[in-house]
Amino acid sequence: MLIEMNVEGLLFDPRSSMYILLLKEIEGDGRLPIWIGKPEADSIALALGKVVTPRPLTHDLIKNITDGLKVRITKIIVTEILENTYYALVCLNDGKKETLIDSRPSDAIAVALRSNAPIFIEESIMEKRSTDELEEWLKNLRPEDFGNIM
Repeated sequence: MLIEMNVEGLLFDPRSSMYILLLKEIEGDGRLPIWIGKPEADSIALALGKVVTPRPLTHDLIKNITDGLKVRITKIIVTEILENTYYALVCLNDGKKETLIDSRPSDAIAVALRSNAPIFIEESIMEKRSTDELEEWLKNLRPEDFGNIM
């Protein structure tokens, strides 16, 4: 079963020097943290802020290509987690058939935000991955860390 999520926010983790993309269930309280790199976090932050750049960045280019080819990004799905690595699919539809494209979740979400496509995760991921890791991170957060939140 698929669970629809939205992007709740981006946080900087000073311990790992990575960003946390925080997804939240639309119809529930479940949250899923995904650690991502700075370029992906920057791209997601631009999409969340609806910032238009003078020239298309990579995720904008993907949207422009699909628009130009009249292919719709129908949804993205975070499909599994293996050895702490998440996997995702970008679902495309040309009106005749659906095509599934392998992707990193951060790239898929950056494209989904630009395309207004829904974000889903497989229910099994929520069962496997509790928010214990995020709660532990939040417990160790210091006031000076808040200066690093995007």
